[in-house]
Amino acid sequence: MNLKSSSDPAMAQVEKKAGLLRRSSASKKPLKEKVVLMYDEIFAKEDPAKNNPRFWEELFLMKVNLEYLEGKLESLDGDDLMKIKDNINSLFQHCIQALSEEHQIKVVNALQTLCALFRGVHQKNKSTSGFDIINMLMGFDKAELRMKDLMDSLDGLLCGEGSESLKILCLKLLLCLVTVTDNISQNTILEYVMINSIFEAILQILSLTPSRMQHGYDTVVLLALLVNYRKYESVNPYIVKLSIVDDETTLDGMGMVISQALTEYNRQYKDKEEENQGGFFSAFTNMVGSMFIADAEEKLSVQTNEAILLALYEAVHLNRNFITVLAQSHPEIDIATTPTTPVPTTPTTPLGTTPPSLDMMNSPELPLDPNLQTSNLLITFLKYSSIVMQDTKDEHRLNSARLCLIILTCIAEDQYANAFLHDDNMNFRVNLHRMPMRHRKKAADKNIPSRPLVCAVLDLMVEFVVTHMMKEFPMDLYMRCVQVIHKLICYQKKCRIRLHYTWRELWSALINLLKFLLSNETTLLAKHNIFYLALMVVNLFNMFITYGDTFLPTPSSYDELYYEIVRMHQVFDNLYCMVLRVSTNAGQWKEPASKVTHALINVRAIINHFNPKIESYAAVNHISQLSEDQVLEVVRSNYDTLTLKLQDGLDQYERYSEQPKEAAFFKELVRSISLNVRRNVSLNTLSQDVLLKEFSSISLSCGLHSTPVGGASGRSQARHCTREEGSVQDADSSLSCCSAVVLMGQIDGFGSRSWLERCFFWEGEEACWHPGSLCWVRLADRVEASPGKRCACQAHQLADGLQTPDCGLAVTGANGRPQARRWHADTHSRVCLVDRMVW
Repeated sequence: MNLKSSSDPAMAQVEKKAGLLRRSSASKKPLKEKVVLMYDEIFAKEDPAKNNPRFWEELFLMKVNLEYLEGKLESLDGDDLMKIKDNINSLFQHCIQALSEEHQIKVVNALQTLCALFRGVHQKNKSTSGFDIINMLMGFDKAELRMKDLMDSLDGLLCGEGSESLKILCLKLLLCLVTVTDNISQNTILEYVMINSIFEAILQILSLTPSRMQHGYDTVVLLALLVNYRKYESVNPYIVKLSIVDDETTLDGMGMVISQALTEYNRQYKDKEEENQGGFFSAFTNMVGSMFIADAEEKLSVQTNEAILLALYEAVHLNRNFITVLAQSHPEIDIATTPTTPVPTTPTTPLGTTPPSLDMMNSPELPLDPNLQTSNLLITFLKYSSIVMQDTKDEHRLNSARLCLIILTCIAEDQYANAFLHDDNMNFRVNLHRMPMRHRKKAADKNIPSRPLVCAVLDLMVEFVVTHMMKEFPMDLYMRCVQVIHKLICYQKKCRIRLHYTWRELWSALINLLKFLLSNETTLLAKHNIFYLALMVVNLFNMFITYGDTFLPTPSSYDELYYEIVRMHQVFDNLYCMVLRVSTNAGQWKEPASKVTHALINVRAIINHFNPKIESYAAVNHISQLSEDQVLEVVRSNYDTLTLKLQDGLDQYERYSEQPKEAAFFKELVRSISLNVRRNVSLNTLSQDVLLKEFSSISLSCGLHSTPVGGASGRSQARHCTREEGSVQDADSSLSCCSAVVLMGQIDGFGSRSWLERCFFWEGEEACWHPGSLCWVRLADRVEASPGKRCACQAHQLADGLQTPDCGLAVTGANGRPQARRWHADTHSRVCLVDRMVW
């Protein structure tokens, strides 16, 4: 009979986790993979190598059953696990030893087994202390030595010139190790990763273009996680080393990986946006109005990538040399339209994004069109920020928006970053994404002028201020947004940079924000200290009033500032009345309200000075409503009589510090990233035939012969398989095989049927490798194991002279002649040895 898979996917998954090749029935016992039987020996109390000295060598030649091994570990509680601790320690030790084997299939299986051990033990024993888990896995007395050997082996594999697939698996194992606990700072095993650093291996991957293309994404995410291990409690060597990296190639490589990941996110969003711009849905929403805008935006939502954003933050925050990478210009190319070369990378999509598989920045065929729009990492980041900051209702997007503003805060404080942000010789067109709103049309990309990058940063801040005045008011984000604006203006005041920017849009947005705070005073005060935000906004106006003549582009810009204050005087008057009322009453808001009252002195002086002048001008000239030009004329002619008070400290600010204010945020953020990485990391991403092809040690042509064994149906015809075709080259083509089998090379290493399931067929019938006889055997008519049907002859000799200590049952075949059968441990059955194929 042939083995058939279950038609029920759920049942099939259960069977796979149980290591079954066939379900049990009334007449037949369930079939188990040989590797599963070997796992069961490990979970017994006795030493599995006691009766089989080659046990560990054979184990790592068999395909790992991750589901079964992890499930078995999770099914045992701490006491049961401690009973087999010696066997688990031995398995861990032999996994590490296998990493140095020349046979790379053993290395693959060892890496996967280690991952199953780490995950399985931690999942079942989440409440167990880290020291107990270390004892379960490797033993206290051997832990330091075992982890040193493990990290040395991983470092050697990552830095060596060996298989790229092995490097992928090494990084997956490290990601698995780092994220086995929700809080990575509670992962005691990482102490050994701190001691035995792989930082140099990470730098090497990022500095070399081929390795960066294939492993850059996982490497950057791994580095971001390692940097956050107990960063507030002890000296983290990865933080120290990252902060002093000054190799330009390495830093550029890290920037490229981050840039490509963010670019891919932006491209996915743009594709979805274009899909929703046409068609019936778009026409219908335009006809009815904007009531469906929220639903449309929800459809455009693309899951955020906090892991890569965290890596960007750590690089900007810790390494001042990385600031130069933000401005590295390159042609802006849509990576989706660029042909890529397939590489054996992970098919999973970490956190909803696709890590680019092609290093666009180092492509030797970049177009040299002088009219081609240029870009850089900062522009890509600003575009990403404009997307994630549109909708902050989702927790992940809220965290991303907050982290984006924190990164912008670090950039706005950096002297060198401000230098290139305000450089008139570095102009770019930055197409920021804008939230659909009823009262405005979507701006055409072609109308965006080429300006210094600081203009794009200010545009992003203005956009956020305008679009997030809602009931669930993101107070924290607004405060960070206003702080970024303040720090940029402080730099402009300090360096006397006259930026040609539409400042009126900023003033209008800030005044509308004050108006929103006044309109929702009761609701907002129940949750937030709105006076602190109001104070920050008023002090921004005080900066323009006091120092505007040093950084506003023209005298007319200063006039327009006064015009806006006078035009919107009602908002400032209402704000003054509100803060005066609160400050004169006893309560928790008395002090912050008093500060706002004091900050409004100059604004109120301007209003009280110019309003009577404007009213007098209108009365004298008999004009009921003055135009803007007429008001500006009144303003210009009455500066001399205006008295303002000099306010100190307007150009001072508290520099960003992660600890203690941001420590809680980053702990929760890293926890969320750890959960997502654990959910997405997979060591099953490489199919077995891919590994067999890569690790094959045979030549392009291999011979495969059919050898007759004392039966009439035997054939002596020779058949040959080739790597390219992977099929039989004979006249009747009665034998067919897949390339995975053809390219194995070393037959003694593939004794398990789990390697070869449904890979090899003879005349349409399933066959599998029989290690005892070094041949292929048909499984169609096998006889199940039965204690009462053992062969009386314990030394039966087959026709070809092979000694078979347990030949099994001699039964009558279809031709009426006896056929010898032999126990086949891999399929848990007795199989016919007639017409076997010898490799």
